[in-house]
Amino acid sequence: MSDHSSRPVAPVEAFEPPYYVAVFTALRTLSQGGYSETDARMEDLVKEIPGYLGADHAQTPGGLGITVGYFRDADALTEWRTDAEHRAAQERGRAEWYRSYTLHVAKVERSHGFVRPPEPQGPTAG
Repeated sequence: MSDHSSRPVAPVEAFEPPYYVAVFTALRTLSQGGYSETDARMEDLVKEIPGYLGADHAQTPGGLGITVGYFRDADALTEWRTDAEHRAAQERGRAEWYRSYTLHVAKVERSHGFVRPPEPQGPTAG
């Protein structure tokens, strides 16, 4: 996973089911030459797919990275899976960047979310 620290810290919103998720969990190698550029390109590329809804990213201190991609339907997910540039990045990932990874794809049948309302601004103590 790249350093996604420049993004706002908020989960992708809950969507009306059904929709699909692709959960990619990986441990990376020490050799990361070209990874950040490819990761940024993949993020730009997936956004062009009709039916792409967004992604959540997380990284543990121990190096486990998780990306959850959200797709409106199976066709959008298939378009991403079969994209030639994405497939080339996958091959390079197996050859250079990943020690191991798993991919889980699931159809979401239930989804909800919560957002705390903004707290009222009181007078400034002086």
